Amino acid sequence: MNPMPAAAARAFPFGRAVALHSLGWLVAANLIGIWLGISLLWPAVGNLLAPFTYGRWSPLHLDWQLYGWCALPMVGALLAWCLDPAHPNVRGHAAVAMGAWSAALALGGVAWLGGTVSGKLFLDWHGWTRWTLPAAMHLLWALLATHTAWRWRRMDAAGRRLRAGILALLLAVPAVLYFTTRRDVYHPINPDSGGATGAAVLGSTLGVVTIFFLVPVFVGVAARRRIAPFWWALFASWLVFGFLDRGNVSHHVPVTIVALGTLLAWIPLLPLFWRWHEWPGAALPWVRAAGGWWAVLVFTGWLSYLPGISEALKFSHALVGHAHLAMAGLLTSVNGAILVVLSGRRAPRGVFWTWQLGCIVYVTSMIVLGLTEIAHADALFRSEPWTQAILGTRLAGGSAMAIASVRWLAGYFRP
Repeated sequence: MNPMPAAAARAFPFGRAVALHSLGWLVAANLIGIWLGISLLWPAVGNLLAPFTYGRWSPLHLDWQLYGWCALPMVGALLAWCLDPAHPNVRGHAAVAMGAWSAALALGGVAWLGGTVSGKLFLDWHGWTRWTLPAAMHLLWALLATHTAWRWRRMDAAGRRLRAGILALLLAVPAVLYFTTRRDVYHPINPDSGGATGAAVLGSTLGVVTIFFLVPVFVGVAARRRIAPFWWALFASWLVFGFLDRGNVSHHVPVTIVALGTLLAWIPLLPLFWRWHEWPGAALPWVRAAGGWWAVLVFTGWLSYLPGISEALKFSHALVGHAHLAMAGLLTSVNGAILVVLSGRRAPRGVFWTWQLGCIVYVTSMIVLGLTEIAHADALFRSEPWTQAILGTRLAGGSAMAIASVRWLAGYFRP
């Protein structure tokens, strides 16, 4: 992995450490994913690692992907935004933040593998591990706030307001996570599908858009053109969310379909917003791929919410495919761009296309299986040749992504 020319990117002193932590968890989660894929094809192999069965390994794969790979590049972006590069211990402070986060993930993995889970998907922090990630978040917040205080006099008024506002919001995140991991706390449920409500989907998606808007700010990628209209459009979208009933509302209520349909406007708007920024050349393929995955994710997400479609697909393998659209497709592409900017390095040759093509194969196989299992669910339990073929294709796509992640991580161990 060769560093990019100095004119192409400005590396941060801790960028390589962020990449190593982020990609390390990606590799770990992917390798577990390969084992899970093999177990789905040939369930008997799970006996080799008993009592660590499929249900024990699954939380590690899901939560290490979400809280490890999907989260740590953004943690690195926050460090890039707040940490004072002139401080003599800036590398050490970043290492403490990243190390605490990774330690929480490692402790969580030990507990999940031992069966200590909440039973809530992606919220498996339970028992003695429930405090670990919130504690790491508090440590991160303390470092961000301290460095912000050191730099306060050098900031203009707008910069002070933005940092104070975001730090205030971030301070609430550990408490919110701790609260939502309680077994008696549940989000609103769509009574006619058993899935998320339209308001929940709209709010979470707009939250992602807001974070994506802040990424260029955090990593110092300048805007080439005036971007204020995008922020006004985002504000208008949040107004729509504000007027929605956020209770247990059915997807048969027309207003929820219309409100969720407003996200379709963001299919061109978000990639256009990214395009109006000065990304390094090596980050552009990742940014363009993120725009493509975003378009597919939003359109299929709205389509799968419609009455009749939602009931059929909600708990099928199509949901697995849609989750990978979001995490393996969209978020990985955004994170690829972030790591390029933070580290000043491009991914090793072939990693980008190996990952993208592997993800396409994986997502397509899951959508095909989801569409066919509606009428042939029993075939999955009998391991019919056609279901085995699709699960084998899924494993091939996942293996390609795992190989790409290993090569990606190895590139950061080279000078």
